[in-house]
Amino acid sequence: MKFMKELNILIFPGGSDVGVEIWKSLKDCKKINLFSANSAVSNHSPFIFKKHFTVPSITDYKWIDAINNIVMVYNIDYIFPAHDDVILALSNNKEKINAKILISPEKTCLICRSKIKTYEFFKDIIPVPKIFKNIKEIKNFPIFIKPDLGQGSRDAYKIDDIYSLKTIIKSKNNMLMMEYLPGKEFTIDCFSDRKKGLVFCKGRERVRTKAGAATHTKLVDNLTNSIFQEYAQIISNKLIFYGSWFFQVKQDIKYEYVLLEIAPRIAGTMSLNRNLGVNFPLLSIYEAEGIDIKIMGNNICLELDRSYINRYKHDLKYDKIYVDLDDTLIINNKVNVELIKFLYQCINNNYKIILLTKTENNLKLSLNKHKLNGLFDEIHVIDKNDCKSNYIDPKNSIFIDDSFNERIEVFNKLNIPTFDCSMIESLLDDRC
Repeated sequence: MKFMKELNILIFPGGSDVGVEIWKSLKDCKKINLFSANSAVSNHSPFIFKKHFTVPSITDYKWIDAINNIVMVYNIDYIFPAHDDVILALSNNKEKINAKILISPEKTCLICRSKIKTYEFFKDIIPVPKIFKNIKEIKNFPIFIKPDLGQGSRDAYKIDDIYSLKTIIKSKNNMLMMEYLPGKEFTIDCFSDRKKGLVFCKGRERVRTKAGAATHTKLVDNLTNSIFQEYAQIISNKLIFYGSWFFQVKQDIKYEYVLLEIAPRIAGTMSLNRNLGVNFPLLSIYEAEGIDIKIMGNNICLELDRSYINRYKHDLKYDKIYVDLDDTLIINNKVNVELIKFLYQCINNNYKIILLTKTENNLKLSLNKHKLNGLFDEIHVIDKNDCKSNYIDPKNSIFIDDSFNERIEVFNKLNIPTFDCSMIESLLDDRC
């Protein structure tokens, strides 16, 4: 499977959790160039996209013109929506937008955006939560309330008494009052081809969540997945999907799987199945291009736990890197892989790498053993009583060494930035 030409893809919004997953999936793909658009709020886009643009919110009438301007200037082929509200906005305005949109049909987008419409559409077909139309219908607590048009866990509450319910309902609009489902929660990642229908379905348990996103997830067994496949087939028989989509279920008190929501988009934690071999964003582009879809996943047990990753912006300007060997590039007789990643980033930028070492080991044997030959533009073996600053050209240079004494001597004498191993992450640049 391959493209005949390069494709320019605009991820909108690029800074959402979904946008980041699309970026991870596509950033190293051949013949794909990535762009990002986001409203003027603090977000992650500038840290991962070299070509990032600020556009008005979709509640501002100027947003379509702003998107079309990006499309025109950068020859955007596809817009990849990365938020539920953006999906609906793009769907409602697709005739006004001058690029193809990776999106399912309008009816699917409209029904999936509303939980009450979803439940009404699928009631009597698959299990859906019981909805209370008014407070008088509620006989027992706890119950669960959430917005009809919400996402994640924003404004979603488990309610244990009538006083708490009345307080929240008074301050919030368009809230659904529904039965509380006490069991385990699952996301089922799916893919549909407009010619073949449903071609992939695999469920994963949401073991731990934060702000509505699964932060610890693992694949379900084959028996459970067969039930999810039945649900997926029913859903895809009633609604038309193009490309990637997912649905979520939760067990009720009788362990029956009850539908929570359906979303015609990428899920942030689709990364679990991506690392088994199912690249949902790439497959969605293939599907839109009319390329025959083939899906292969590794048959291994895989579990995912998500945590924050730090990315940085800085005003450093350098093209020479002076780096130490023992306890910096080689620690406990192992190569420091994060530092190696940074050094190869420097090689890609045609920067100069100079090794400064006071090693007492056989340098040639050490470099051979750790496959580090050819990494350095220059190597200086320095006497233990000598100063490394004597071998550094301070112009556009940085210095990396585990030794505080070495770093402070260089800093005080040459006034250049110095780094120890814990600081390397601030130098890494993942932008594409």
